[in-house]
Amino acid sequence: MTKSTLSTDVLVIGWGLAGLVAACEALDAGKRVILIDQEPRTNLGGQAWWSFGGLFFIDSPEQRRMGIKDSLELATQDWFGNAGFDRPEDEWPRRWAEAYLNFAAGEKRAWLRERGVGFFPVVGWAERGGYGALGPGNSVPRFHITWGTGPGIVAPFAARVEQGERQGRITILPRHRVTGLVSADGAVAGARGDVLATSAAERGEKSSRDVIGGFEIAAGATVIASGGIGGNHDLVRAAWPERLGTPPAHMLSGVPAYVDGSMQPVAEAAGARLINGDRMWHYVEGITNWDPVWPSHGIRILPGPSSLWLDATGKRLPVPLFPGFDTLGTLAHLRTTGHDHSWFVTSRQIVEKEFALSGSEQNPDLTGKDVGLLLKSRLAKGPTAPVQSFLDEGEDFIVENDLESLLEQMRRHPGGDALDIDRVRNEVLARDLEMDNDFTKDAQIGMLRSMRGYRGDKLIRTASPHRLQDPAAGPLIAVKLHVLTRKSLGGIHTDLDGRALDADGTVIPGLFAAGEASGFGGGGVHGYRALEGTFLGGCLFSGRQAGRAAAG
Repeated sequence: MTKSTLSTDVLVIGWGLAGLVAACEALDAGKRVILIDQEPRTNLGGQAWWSFGGLFFIDSPEQRRMGIKDSLELATQDWFGNAGFDRPEDEWPRRWAEAYLNFAAGEKRAWLRERGVGFFPVVGWAERGGYGALGPGNSVPRFHITWGTGPGIVAPFAARVEQGERQGRITILPRHRVTGLVSADGAVAGARGDVLATSAAERGEKSSRDVIGGFEIAAGATVIASGGIGGNHDLVRAAWPERLGTPPAHMLSGVPAYVDGSMQPVAEAAGARLINGDRMWHYVEGITNWDPVWPSHGIRILPGPSSLWLDATGKRLPVPLFPGFDTLGTLAHLRTTGHDHSWFVTSRQIVEKEFALSGSEQNPDLTGKDVGLLLKSRLAKGPTAPVQSFLDEGEDFIVENDLESLLEQMRRHPGGDALDIDRVRNEVLARDLEMDNDFTKDAQIGMLRSMRGYRGDKLIRTASPHRLQDPAAGPLIAVKLHVLTRKSLGGIHTDLDGRALDADGTVIPGLFAAGEASGFGGGGVHGYRALEGTFLGGCLFSGRQAGRAAAG
């Protein structure tokens, strides 16, 4: 097998969003760059390409037009109440959080607008909390959807990199898998690894790991932007914290198989410290993709607040674990039930208004920047076409005209033997009885009515309150929900320049980290919980910081 030897000013490992941003910053500083990834070129943009494109801004023009009063002070209160920083190693993550909040309240939006990135005018409200003012959750809507979703946020950085490639200033090398970092005189001076066989795999599909050669790249600075571990369920289970209960035996993957954590031991071997590996972000509203791209491919339902949420036995989830309120709180609760799934019981009217699906491919109107399709799909009667496809083809969906038929089909469904059917019936009937008045003791119904005071929710995210058994709102729908792996909240410990730190907190010369590989900055900028819309933003900010410092 042949071995290639190359040299560059800046080597970027991983071409997801953080890696692309870091490469762009190095290019803009006049540096020669090599960008490598273990996947085929079809995957340029990485996991960000598949995303819904949600971005966290503070006091944006979009918020102000929707009547939302936000501030850096309120967002800081929310972030730190959410993060729960409580470890000595959280010093740098805290500093990253403060810096990122200032970025989100300051130049972030203008910086993206300069690159042609636009935003959907209706701001979403994710992670609503439901606890006290100092507890988890967003106090106000902050979820800004990129016009063009994930591909729209990737596009300007991919275009800049490809322009640099045409100019001969950057070399892009697919199918290059790093197996070790090269050290010289106490500094990281590049990387070595395997050249993998050419693959015709489409974007997101699993590719081969056949080795056909080797490589070594000498670099003045090396940036690790290789992502997290969500595609490797063994690593997810090994890192699973006791506070979230036992890891599920069955999980769906919200990320492709290449999100495998393979750079973690490589970074450690070079002296970098990995911190907060037990902090992670997985969803509990996962559904099996009827048209999968990667192994165990799951899609997340981005739910509005109206569906009745039951555990595998039919017991209603406790306050405030309503749809869209507290992701990790719900995950921790469901892990105490002894089952890997839960249920939504809902109506077609709720589904058509409140069920959005995460992912660029599940939102052709927003991804394609198609205003006509958007108006038709979001405002017209009936579910969007992707949601309708799941209703028609999805194995986790049950649709029936009456409650007794729905209960019978739920009982027959895989996992339905755990249900106490009488309890499910009583939960539905009790909820419906609460709908006869404008006032209620049911906290979920009270929150639903309150949320419709926000124009964005009333327009496209919350159905008019109604009985689940109302024939005009039917048919009834049950959805079996699974745990869906997604993000690592810990990673390589870095300072605010993205410089990797060793076990003593000392900078490792020549080594930088960005994106999910660095816990989106510092080794864990989110702490224990994320506020949503902060993952892509973390890639942008940490990639920018690391790219600028690596080029310095």
